[in-house]
Formats: sequence, C-alpha cells, structure tokens
Amino acid sequence: MSTFQAPKGTYDLTPPRSATFLAVREAISAPLRDSGYGYIETPGFENVELFARGVGESTDIVTKEMYTLTTKGGDQLALRPEGTASVLRAALEANLHKAGNLPVKLWYSGSYYRYERPQAGRYRHFSQVGAEAIGTEDPALDAELIILADQAYRSLGLRQFRILLNSLGDKECRPVYREALQTFLRDLDLDEETRRRIEINPLRVLDDKRADVQKQLTDVPKLRDYLCDACKAYHEEVRALITAAGVAFEDDEKLVRGLDYYTRTTFEFVHDGLGSQSAVGGGGRYDGLSEMIGGPELPSVGWALGVDRTVLALEAEGVELDLPATTSVYAVPLGEEARRVLFGVVTELRRAGVAADFAFGGRGLKGAMKSANRSGARYTLVAGERDLAEGVVQLKDMESGEQTAVPLTEAAAELAKRLG
Repeated sequence: MSTFQAPKGTYDLTPPRSATFLAVREAISAPLRDSGYGYIETPGFENVELFARGVGESTDIVTKEMYTLTTKGGDQLALRPEGTASVLRAALEANLHKAGNLPVKLWYSGSYYRYERPQAGRYRHFSQVGAEAIGTEDPALDAELIILADQAYRSLGLRQFRILLNSLGDKECRPVYREALQTFLRDLDLDEETRRRIEINPLRVLDDKRADVQKQLTDVPKLRDYLCDACKAYHEEVRALITAAGVAFEDDEKLVRGLDYYTRTTFEFVHDGLGSQSAVGGGGRYDGLSEMIGGPELPSVGWALGVDRTVLALEAEGVELDLPATTSVYAVPLGEEARRVLFGVVTELRRAGVAADFAFGGRGLKGAMKSANRSGARYTLVAGERDLAEGVVQLKDMESGEQTAVPLTEAAAELAKRLG
C-alpha cells in the first residue's frame, strides 16, 4: 500500500465502480441537453466574497464548511461549496444574458467541497450535476426543471424517491413572514448560535434537524399563510404544471433548503433508503442572487443533483445499471510476429469504433485468456505462428465457447459485423 491515502472525508473513483458514476452523470445530463441547456465549466475555486454574498453569511456552508485559502498575492479564495453562484458569476462575466435569448440555460458537472463531519452519503468532496435557467421568471421554467430531474432519475430505474415542494415567497411578502417568525422564535428555548441565526436568517431555524428544536416548532407560523396573491398564484401554476406532467410531489411547508438565495419555488428530492442523509438533490428559484453578487436583476431557477447520493440510492433500491462492457474484443498473440500482426488488427478495430484491448507483456496463453475473461470481452482473437503461416486468426466467442478460423485480412470486418 502507498504511504499516502486520500484525505479524510474524500474518495477515489476507480473501475469498475467509476463506470456507474459516469452513467449517472450521463443520465442526469441527457434530458438537459435535449431541452436547450448548454454545458458550462467554472474554476474549482472562487473569490470568498462570491459565496459569502451569494450563498449567505448566516449559512453553515459559509460560517463552518468552506475551505478557504490566501494566495501569495493576498487574495482570499474558497474551494467552491456549491455550483449556482459560480455559474451565475460566469454567465454575467461572459454577458450571456445580453445575447438576446433568455432564459440562458446552462448545465454543469463537477466536484464541490465542504468541511463536514464525514458519514455515509456526506463527504468533504462530492460530485454534482446541476442546471440553471437564468433571466426569466416563469412558473413553466420551474416546472420544467423539476420534471427533467424526475425524468433523469426514472431513466436510471429509481422509483423510491419523493419530491418535496414549497414556496418561500418573495421580497414583498417574505419580510412580513420573517418578522412574525422572529417574534415566535425569540420566545423559544434555543442555544446562543441558533438565537443569532434568528436575527440573520430565521427561516434556517425551520431547517434545524435537532429533535429538541423541531418539538418547539409545532405551532410555528406557516409561510403559506403569509404569501402574497402573486406568490400564491405563481406556486399554484407550478403545482398544476407538474401535476399535468404526471409527476408526483408532496407539499412541505418547512422546506427552506440550506442557502440564503432562494425565493418562491423551493424543492428537494429525497430517498428514504439513505437514512438521515436522505436528500439526493434539490434547488429552487433565486430571483435576487444576481443583484447580491453585483449583477442586474435576473430572475433565475436551478437545481443540483448529487451523483454520489444518486449512486447510493440506486444501491439502496438494488438497481443495477446496464453498463456496456469496456472491451468487446481482446487480442491474444502467441509469439513476436503474432504480436505485431494482432496489434495492427486491434488498432484497425479501434479506428472502426470497436472497443478492443490487447494482451500486453508477452504472457502465455493461459494467463492472457484469464485477462480476456476479466475484461468482459465478447470475442477473443488468438494467433500463433501456424495461424499466421495459414493467413488466419482464431476467433473465439466467449459466451458460447465456439472458435472459428477467420482469414486475417477479414478479421476486423467480421468482428465489426458480429458486434453490429
């Protein structure tokens, strides 16, 4: 074993399990690519202030969980703890919102970092696929994103997930609710840190998972009772569109999510097979975030789905993805001349789009055939001196065990035909 190990709370993705992660990323991004979302990639670190302003200074993410560093030039940077603020910053910097085609629809995939207590389903380095629709206020856009996430999960074979939905109101009605909530919370028996949170962002207290806090929230004022007519109508339209699309959801009036920038539509995807870390993804509308980070008014909505959590959800349901074999043809040369000839055949197969591998290292037939088995190849090509003298190679079907001699000049074409 190496002297070094992956840092605590992180993981390495290695074959064959890494193929599942790739398949999950592909399944989540496929509906987005088919719905007008273009790919965006941002740096792994940003200016600390971007997250302090965008994610919110009262959040655990900013106060406790960000990895920060000071550069030699004195700049304060942070490893990105989430994707939305970075994507919006990049879109503003590139003036994508001025291209005349709103909303700007973007999707991304990458690693994110939070200093948390490691446990099953919660890592200090994790992977997400996310989507953002920037610059348009439309309930159909909120509904579209929820429906696309549902479609992605169902395409993977997941069935035991639930969609939780809420509205957080807007800058008109939320301040009224905030005041009522603060008045209620100030009378409760809470620790000092939670009391500080009441003054900065009281909605975050509703999200507190501790039983002694939740017990005191039984009669907490309900946000839905404070929504203005415009927010009520907007939320009803989102609900109607999702329902019409045949997507089931549950209303959850305590759902606030862990970030300060959300307004109106808020949603979460949870899977009951994951224990306490049941959220596999979530998102919502963030109409004021652009202004928070110094941009113009750009109402927007988005989500991020955890790749790690989705893989755990698949395992909890016992869903096995139908992953294509990494190798279709495995070439086994016996002798130096066969080595040169079969290496040429493998190169030709690869150029024709056939996944082919080669018994490197000059192993004997027995060892090379074991490798061919382990590779999952459907066919092996075996050739020795006698085969080459006759101008043939031995083509073996690894499923049936049937072996036939094929003219060397036709081997690549024959394999391409058999593999379709």
